[in-house]
Amino acid sequence: MYTESVLLESQAARSGMSHRIEVLDKVKALALSADGVHATTRDVAEYFEVGEQAVHNLLRRHREELERNGLRVLQGPELQEYLTLKLSVTSEAAKSYPQRRPHLAVYTRRTVLNVAMLLRDSDVARRVRAYLLDVEGRRRTGPGVVASPAEPAPGDASLERRVTNLECAVSDVGSVLRELGPVIARISSRLERVDHRLLQMERRQVNTERVVSAMSRRLADMGEDMRAMRVDVNRLARDCARRHRRDR
Repeated sequence: MYTESVLLESQAARSGMSHRIEVLDKVKALALSADGVHATTRDVAEYFEVGEQAVHNLLRRHREELERNGLRVLQGPELQEYLTLKLSVTSEAAKSYPQRRPHLAVYTRRTVLNVAMLLRDSDVARRVRAYLLDVEGRRRTGPGVVASPAEPAPGDASLERRVTNLECAVSDVGSVLRELGPVIARISSRLERVDHRLLQMERRQVNTERVVSAMSRRLADMGEDMRAMRVDVNRLARDCARRHRRDR
């Protein structure tokens, strides 16, 4: 069974527990941005009750590991979209994250749990690690069962590995679905707008076809009028010619 020092020192141990994001809310409520998926460096620092610089230092030392667990650094248009569409910027948020900010690190719940397994000088992080180790210990031994030092039977070990892999897979799928929820909502909203525009275009096309049909009928009527006028003109021309011959 893992210990706190193993979590702090072993990346493999942290990776094996990085799916247990539910322990964060068991210890303390984590404030997320308006999209319900990401937290900023300030949010993470406030959750662990440390200064932002401590989180920045951790990011520099373990950036690759944190990126594998969902850390992203937004820049340019992507940053502007995040600030305008996801943060729902208020006057206070605008002071904290001005539009000219060159970049912004955002963390998923999985990234925050990764930080909890790395941050040494935080009582909240220690509580998260303790809760995480307790959950993992109970999962390995089962409720009311004392762990035995004897090696498990090969079949039991294989079954435990399969159950563990299944739990990890289910947790990962749930985490991914939670992160994809806002994206799917935005896509659905955009598709609704596209459908509305297509409906407007279809109505305009129907109206255009009606106008063209009316113009075609009008032109056909004008053709008939022109033919009738030509018949009248020819008749008048013949009458004039006959009168002219009589007068001579």
